[in-house]
Amino acid sequence: MKPEIEIIGLGPGGLGKLTLDVYKRLKDEKKVYARTTHHPVIAELQSEGLEFASFDAIYEAHESFPPIYEEIAEALLGAAAGSSGEGIRYVVPGHPLVAEETVQRLLAAEAEGRVSVNIIGGASFLDPVFSALRIDPNDGFQLLDATNFTADDLSLTQHLIISQLYDGFIASEVKLTLMEHFPDDYEVTLVKAAGSPDEEMATLPLYALDREMNVSNLTVLYVPPAPDESYLRHTFTRLRDVIRVLRGPNGCPWDRKQTHVTLKRFLLEEAYEVLDAIDEEDDDHLVEELGDVLLQVLLHAQIGEDEGYFNIADVVAGLTEKMIRRHPHVFHEKIEGDRAEDVELRWDKIKEMEKKDQTPASLLDNIPRSMPSLMTAFELQKKTAKAGFQWHEEAPMWEKLEEEIAEWKEALKEHNDEEAKKEFGDVLFILVNLARSFNIQPEEALLMTNRKFIRRFQYIEMQLKANGKTPETSDLTEMDRYWDEAKKKGI
Repeated sequence: MKPEIEIIGLGPGGLGKLTLDVYKRLKDEKKVYARTTHHPVIAELQSEGLEFASFDAIYEAHESFPPIYEEIAEALLGAAAGSSGEGIRYVVPGHPLVAEETVQRLLAAEAEGRVSVNIIGGASFLDPVFSALRIDPNDGFQLLDATNFTADDLSLTQHLIISQLYDGFIASEVKLTLMEHFPDDYEVTLVKAAGSPDEEMATLPLYALDREMNVSNLTVLYVPPAPDESYLRHTFTRLRDVIRVLRGPNGCPWDRKQTHVTLKRFLLEEAYEVLDAIDEEDDDHLVEELGDVLLQVLLHAQIGEDEGYFNIADVVAGLTEKMIRRHPHVFHEKIEGDRAEDVELRWDKIKEMEKKDQTPASLLDNIPRSMPSLMTAFELQKKTAKAGFQWHEEAPMWEKLEEEIAEWKEALKEHNDEEAKKEFGDVLFILVNLARSFNIQPEEALLMTNRKFIRRFQYIEMQLKANGKTPETSDLTEMDRYWDEAKKKGI
């Protein structure tokens, strides 16, 4: 026969809040275990001679709550197993199934067949909290644990109640988390001992949460819903709604007429502007340009939704699944080889396995045709190199470069424009191959050179202007001198 544990909820207040059934159960001769004696009704029951075995001392022995709850649950399971079939009684504040982690652990043990659990409900702290705050939970509310929540858990448009606000340290952590969404002076309310004669309430600015009022295990925090949309502007949901409105019947004519095809050039432009911001090392500019790229993603997703094919949730779900699938060394078992090169090789192998049922006619079929030419050349050579089509030494590549340059010169000498164009392309192609062999991204390298050229030529213009000149009124000798100056100055 399984050992038994009877769990009784003490409700939120004093002795007068207990039901007669619960009171009679507590007054019989069975020993009573209490998660904590810091509850109004326990003092009253102790005055009537009832004895409690408390776990309060365990809270002092650990620095975090999970091991505390684990130790209490194991102690209760051990006591029940040693009770000679009589079972034990365990009391908790409020209702056993509301914000009681030890109860959840005992229920998990019951699911494993280790114990039989009987729950005798008491009123939770929620009803008196709702009464004290004068709010209707039917409007929508969240109940979160102060010891275990993040900013991502919050729904800003609902009533938020945060329990387990045990001490000033936890209150400080809660404050910092909430400040990721709310301004420092946002008004919140602390409710202490709701439903008891000692009930207290204090409304205060968020920044003062950990200093204005003593918190305890009987304290909960109330955060009212965001009063208007200005508080939601940083949320993904609000951004998605804005895009939906822009594409809606009463939205912007320009946004409404866009298609996947018409937006292609904007996505490319915005991606290059992100590269500009990165090279400028300008974080504010980077934030703005990343936002513009995200706008393009959301517009394409909204077009997909409008046409009934897909939406942003499909995009996010597909990306999430792919990232987990392609990073088994992070999300699943430990895998040998955690260098960046190992991860890249593993990524390619997983990618190949994903597409094994969609084998292309050629290795090169999956290279996007709309990529810039230098990037396309790089990807072509990268793909074919993996199949073994590459030189394994530098010397042949340099010889090939000299050969292609000679052929280009010959075509130029013969004034064969079409042939010269083809030979110049061959020169660029072999240069890309050389860059790849030295782990240089040719597109990035040329972009850096272009920007360097712009900086130096603008320096020439500035110096000429200081002397009342323009490039058109100067000569190459003078401009070369300023170019060398710019070079020496590291411009």
